[in-house]
Amino acid sequence: MTKSKNEANRRLIDRINELEKENDIQLSNTQKILLTTDGSITAILDVLYGKISLFTIDQHFEPADEFHAKLVEVGEGEKINFREVIMHQGGKPLIYAISHIPLSRCSENMCSDLIRADIPIGRILKNYNIESRREIKYIYIEKPNARLEELYNTDEDMLAREYVIISGEEILMWIKEVFPISYFTEI
Repeated sequence: MTKSKNEANRRLIDRINELEKENDIQLSNTQKILLTTDGSITAILDVLYGKISLFTIDQHFEPADEFHAKLVEVGEGEKINFREVIMHQGGKPLIYAISHIPLSRCSENMCSDLIRADIPIGRILKNYNIESRREIKYIYIEKPNARLEELYNTDEDMLAREYVIISGEEILMWIKEVFPISYFTEI
């Protein structure tokens, strides 16, 4: 029996249900939306908090090693932009994100905006009218590393998701977004 064409989100809903059951938790609707949306997290945060800001922790170019080359489907050694940011409102960290972006798949202007570092990826895509889709690969809970403990001032578990942004038939970006499990529970 083939899946109904109306079941496109079933895998994500099932994964959220598994996550809740495995960890004996109940995620809020906002947390579920942030973990499963195939739209812009920036747009959702802007609606919830007013226009959010971005602080760049690290950004640099590096040749893709074997692992990162596979993530974005490029040849090993191809230059990628590594970006580590925190989306925040009034200095309060909301979502931590890292991205890997093959430079060969960005226009000169888009690459320039990425380097400027103060513009969220969701806004960059919108500014350049880039037709794209997001394909969520993983949704999970992880222990925070030292960077996350410092940024959020907590050692609580983190909700995380990994996805790719696809334009045409190529991966334009790989992104991981993380936030503490206690965030977005009352909105």
